[in-house]
Amino acid sequence: MILPARTCQFVSCLCWLAVAVCASAGEFRPIGDYLLRSRTKITGDRVTQITIKPMVLHVSTDGIQVRVFTDDEAEAHSTYDIYRSDGIGRQSSRSGPLEVIPGVQATSSQGGSFRHLRLTKETLTITQFPGISDQTIITQAVAAAPATANQAPRPQESNSHP
Repeated sequence: MILPARTCQFVSCLCWLAVAVCASAGEFRPIGDYLLRSRTKITGDRVTQITIKPMVLHVSTDGIQVRVFTDDEAEAHSTYDIYRSDGIGRQSSRSGPLEVIPGVQATSSQGGSFRHLRLTKETLTITQFPGISDQTIITQAVAAAPATANQAPRPQESNSHP
């Protein structure tokens, strides 16, 4: 039986979400790598794009928390508590319908700063609300292309007979 492409995509997303939510407590499993693309600071009615260098963020979860870290600082991770894992609303066009896609939402409050994480298979968005400030900082990342594994060359088949 051949399933429609939309059904296969839905099943694939459900599998991704299952790994994200159903991991054993205490055991963090990788969700994926995300390439940092932009950071925007909103102060009052002013919107400022912050210049950043692209970097890879690694994301893992135990089904209760989400951890975000970089290559340089695997031990120095940011931890977010998952509060919603039943999907994320997304509107693909300005006047289009709202659709729910697999993903999780999580929060973190540390050092007087509140952070909200929105994670799907394709995107990672962190919205930060520094304490005693009228600023909001939005960091956006997209799923990084999987690294290609170094494969050993296949042995050549010989057409000669002994």
